[in-house]
Amino acid sequence: MTGQPKTPESDAARSLKSRNRALAFVLVGFVVLFFVMTLVRLGGNVAERSF
Repeated sequence: MTGQPKTPESDAARSLKSRNRALAFVLVGFVVLFFVMTLVRLGGNVAERSF
């Protein structure tokens, strides 16, 4: 026990923090997904490109 009374503000802050973490995981997931999709679409053509 922390000894502090439970306040609605602490519940709201905890809820906001949890939602922010979930949003961060979703955004990171999208970044990884687009990176993998880019690698798959480029395939082996990257090594064979001539500049």
